[in-house]
Amino acid sequence: MHPHSLAAPRNPIFRATVCLLLWGFGGIPGFSQQLDAPSVIQHIDASVRDRIDHITAYNVTEHYAVFRGNDAQSSADITVKTVYRKDQGKTYTVLSESGSGIMLHELHSILDQEKHMSQPGVRETVLVNSTNYAMNLKSDTPVLLDGRDCLVLQLNPRRNDPSLFRGTLWVDARDYSIVQLEGIAAKSHSFLLSPSQVSRQYSNVNGYPMATHAKATSSIAMMGQVTIKIDYTGYQIELQPAN
Repeated sequence: MHPHSLAAPRNPIFRATVCLLLWGFGGIPGFSQQLDAPSVIQHIDASVRDRIDHITAYNVTEHYAVFRGNDAQSSADITVKTVYRKDQGKTYTVLSESGSGIMLHELHSILDQEKHMSQPGVRETVLVNSTNYAMNLKSDTPVLLDGRDCLVLQLNPRRNDPSLFRGTLWVDARDYSIVQLEGIAAKSHSFLLSPSQVSRQYSNVNGYPMATHAKATSSIAMMGQVTIKIDYTGYQIELQPAN
């Protein structure tokens, strides 16, 4: 692969591919047999708030891999140790990296952007809650996803913002914590980049949903399709002490 063939995705075009993937929220009890959209949305908002209020810090290992077109081999890989603190946001330590220099440069730019988005006062603008999204319950009958009964909601952003998306949200029918999301960016960062198609899966860790896998795909002018896959492993979570 020739380096000059990758020049198109330089700042800030390429980093839009993953800016939607990096946010999550927690869950609280409250499942009711009588479901309606307002009560479900209220419970989802409460679960988001519960996670923000109770997780004071965590660390996790994140592996990013970039693929062009249908290539089975990644163009670049980076593994980082992520540390989140509620009062500061995220910091990153690079554990390893390899592949295209230009792609690695963009991955570092993505990490810088994520660091900014995780800061207090900024992270609230990208949470999946009713402040940032209009939510519509697709059905009051749960569907099975990854062995869990889930409620399914349609999400539409309240702002035309590239950090928000239009798509589908699955939440656990018992505690309203996020299980999966899929969608497309509300807006592209550039006319050279198509809106990203995103997906993200979560697992319960210490009583709260934490991302385990994520993927974003975009088409970039003069480059074609680019996909970034992210895997999250080894969570260690610190919770607010009980009063």
